[in-house]
Amino acid sequence: MLSAAAIYDLIESRRRELGLSQTDVGMRAFGKADNTAIQSIKKGSAPSVERMAAIAEALDLELYLGKRRDNPGAQPALEVDGDDFAPILRLAVEASAGTGALNHDTPEVAGRLAFRRDWLRKIGVKPDRATLITVTGDSMAPELRPGDLALIDQDRATWEHNKVFALVDLDGGVRIKRILLDKGRALVLMSDNPAHLPEARTGSDAARVRCLGRVVWSGHSWE
Repeated sequence: MLSAAAIYDLIESRRRELGLSQTDVGMRAFGKADNTAIQSIKKGSAPSVERMAAIAEALDLELYLGKRRDNPGAQPALEVDGDDFAPILRLAVEASAGTGALNHDTPEVAGRLAFRRDWLRKIGVKPDRATLITVTGDSMAPELRPGDLALIDQDRATWEHNKVFALVDLDGGVRIKRILLDKGRALVLMSDNPAHLPEARTGSDAARVRCLGRVVWSGHSWE
């Protein structure tokens, strides 16, 4: 496990690479314009996983929990130990909250993000049956914004009325939409952004829309 000094060096290297001050990082991570979080690490205080996750997100670093990887070209990772956290796979998939985005059938793993096991149990999510994907497009704004991470529960792959799901549409594109079940029109793909019109899938087309799972959480950085 990385020492506080090693974590500090990694943070400082990445911060300078991005051209940010320590205060900028604090604002991105915690919404406060101060540098106390980084200075505490400099003084040898190990941050909590929650605070480290916020700092990593602010610096576009991967917070990784899992078996050691041998990939020198991978994005810098911060490793955490402990039975209280479960790693969720982050796939190299972009799900469009817009007109649809084509993706490979077998997406690569882009990394992992640690979530508290007790929180996952509370919302009924099994770590090995969940994935994180990146949102593109603005049709689900303001709830989902471009660049957001969306947590998909693959065990909830049965349509539910007025819930948000990740899906594979007719063109093979992965999308995120609110689903309305209409007996007259079968399946309606709704956008939360009123600038985007509803889309109906009827008859055999409705059966061809594949449900990947329900969106149960999302996160984004405040700019």
